[in-house]
Amino acid sequence: MAPTRIADILVPEIWTPFMQEQSREKSALFQSGIIRTSDELTDLAEGGGNTVNMPFFQDLNGDSEVLSDTSPLTVNKITSGKDVAVKHYRGKVWGSNDLAQALSGADPMAAIADLVAGWWGRDMQKTLISTLKGMFAATSMATTHVHSIAIEDGNAATSANKITAESTIDAFDKLGDETNALNAIAMHSKLYNSLLKQNLIEFVQFSEQGQQITQYLGRTVIIDDNMPRVAGTTSGFKYTSYLFGAGSVAFGEGDPKTPVETDRDSLQGEDYLVNRRHFILHPVGVKWQGNVTGASPTNAELSTGTNWARVYEPKNVKVVALVTNG
Repeated sequence: MAPTRIADILVPEIWTPFMQEQSREKSALFQSGIIRTSDELTDLAEGGGNTVNMPFFQDLNGDSEVLSDTSPLTVNKITSGKDVAVKHYRGKVWGSNDLAQALSGADPMAAIADLVAGWWGRDMQKTLISTLKGMFAATSMATTHVHSIAIEDGNAATSANKITAESTIDAFDKLGDETNALNAIAMHSKLYNSLLKQNLIEFVQFSEQGQQITQYLGRTVIIDDNMPRVAGTTSGFKYTSYLFGAGSVAFGEGDPKTPVETDRDSLQGEDYLVNRRHFILHPVGVKWQGNVTGASPTNAELSTGTNWARVYEPKNVKVVALVTNG
């Protein structure tokens, strides 16, 4: 008679979609509407290669001409461009020794199964933040989509260097008449608490059950201490908040050959749970142009500005960065 093992409990065919669904539910960024699940990217994530080319037509330009019975109209053309998304091939393995379970009186593998979806949500959020760091460090984005009022001597910062309604509106202004397309802002809790003190945070009830949406200047607020915080050259810190439009980041997930796998080392008395995920998490309108050392980029490579370049018109890239000292 064989004992029950992890392979008998965690059925990959059932557990895999559950894990993916829970990962999205446990990520504030997925819930916010910032990230749009794209059927096209999902299909593309299933294919080979480590990048995906997405051609698009540029908008028409120029002025109309006055009609004439002697001079024909001038023929104009439409031009195209190419957005490029990078594929992410990621994996993680967890394990537990039988002796650890015996001595602790608990079931580590059951705990791993309960926690793995939340872990993936946090890990994919790190991937997104690394992507945002890189794209805003690109020359083509830094000049059009970054509003920085931070100083390197953060301890000497005044209200002119900190988040306020005025500084945030200046960041919205980066998109000009498309400012209303920015409907969410992700920020560090220190900045959120500063806005609370300024009486700029509103709580809007949206259901009969009393559920509320946190808003700032009419935009949904996402509070996350994983938002970039870097030390100033002299003192203090610089904080980066991100202003997003709905669907400004596209997501698609492929299906690895073996997304979930279990194994056991009988001699060592250890059970293993293996996860693999293939996905695309792409800021719309900013192409990937980097080279990677592995099959797909690391978070450090995603954070490198030279690996990104804006290909859409500035107003069509619905993400803005606001850098402050608090």
